[in-house]
Amino acid sequence: VQLVESGGGLVQAGGSLRLSCAASGNTYSINVMGWYRQAPGKQRELVATITSAGGITNYADSVKGRFTISRDTAKNMMYLQMNSLKPEDTAVYYCHAQGRVPPFPNYWGQGTQVTVSS
Repeated sequence: VQLVESGGGLVQAGGSLRLSCAASGNTYSINVMGWYRQAPGKQRELVATITSAGGITNYADSVKGRFTISRDTAKNMMYLQMNSLKPEDTAVYYCHAQGRVPPFPNYWGQGTQVTVSS
């Protein structure tokens, strides 16, 4: 499975961005997908996850009410709509997918930079 992110960039505080993640390869093996982020000097952290059918989502408290994760399984795409962006949202955002069968492999994209200026 290969994951490629796009949509990052520079935005002012209060603005919006939409990240996309394109999955290719053996996408039928994917179960949960999600977005993670890593700011300079900090550990990678969970932003949001979504199940294969898109029915169940989970968000970090810091982004609840501002970010929305979605998934189009027919197109093998996942999205993260980010509204009301804050400077503390500045990070490299990574697309993640987990396989549905043991050993439940983890797949990562190369990351896309999001910078929010104050």
